[in-house]
Amino acid sequence: MILPTFLLICGALLGGVSIYLAVHALIDSLTSNKLEALNWSTGEEPRKSKSGIIRITRPLVRRLVLPLLVRYELKQYKEKIKREIHGAGIDKELNENEYVGLQVLLGLLLPAFVFTINFLFTLNYPFWFPIAFGILGYFFPYFYVKGNRDARRAQIRTDLPFVVDLLSLLSEAGTDFQGAIAKVTEKMPGGALAEELGQVLKDFKLGSSKAEALNAMAWRLNMSEISSFIAVLVTADTFGVGIGGVLRQQSEQMRQERFVRAEKAGVEASQKIFIPLILFILPAVLLIVFGPVILQFMGGGG
Repeated sequence: MILPTFLLICGALLGGVSIYLAVHALIDSLTSNKLEALNWSTGEEPRKSKSGIIRITRPLVRRLVLPLLVRYELKQYKEKIKREIHGAGIDKELNENEYVGLQVLLGLLLPAFVFTINFLFTLNYPFWFPIAFGILGYFFPYFYVKGNRDARRAQIRTDLPFVVDLLSLLSEAGTDFQGAIAKVTEKMPGGALAEELGQVLKDFKLGSSKAEALNAMAWRLNMSEISSFIAVLVTADTFGVGIGGVLRQQSEQMRQERFVRAEKAGVEASQKIFIPLILFILPAVLLIVFGPVILQFMGGGG
């Protein structure tokens, strides 16, 4: 029994490799002149991803799935994904084309592979198993980007009042806005907000105006706090209002908003603590208080 099963597994694997090579050669011959549209815009190779799933599946996505998707533009969907990826700060390790390719590979092809293995080797998986596998695979890129984006936004919300204070002090000391940003990025190596301000400086050097560079930063981060802050700065610059005073007012407002968020988090924490209190602590207290009485009553009744 062992030898026939082993030969069946080897035959299935060799058949899968043969099909993959044949499809790969066919795709290369049909789409060799169209793959440039799927390359990274910078012409560089992507940075090594922090996710092991992305690292393992990237060769399959780029060589097998993306050539099949080259005819589908999906402009609006990819533009939305691109903004989310930039907001998460992982645009150097993942782009919108690979995001869609991961959804197709993990959401469609991988469940089909699981179903085939289940059929060939009679593993008796339930019918919903490949479907659930496909749903989880399809939403994996979304949750990966969302997790990075939420963590990055939390860090930016924490650093923003401090950065605005520094910009205000430097502006009131006579430093121009571009020089103030350069000083802040120099004193704050690393961090999401420092990276974004560094990109603003690069945009300045490439010839972008102050409004264009700041609006590009607001587009990348897609945060209400950043968008309103940049809108005030752009408006003040348009009407010739002093940046130092505007930054000082914004800093005070951000501190108030941060205090309100802290109060809200405290109220939510006090409400959430009722769940373990009712489920675990209260039954234990009742058992300690009424346990001896119940035992005494039961003993007396016997």
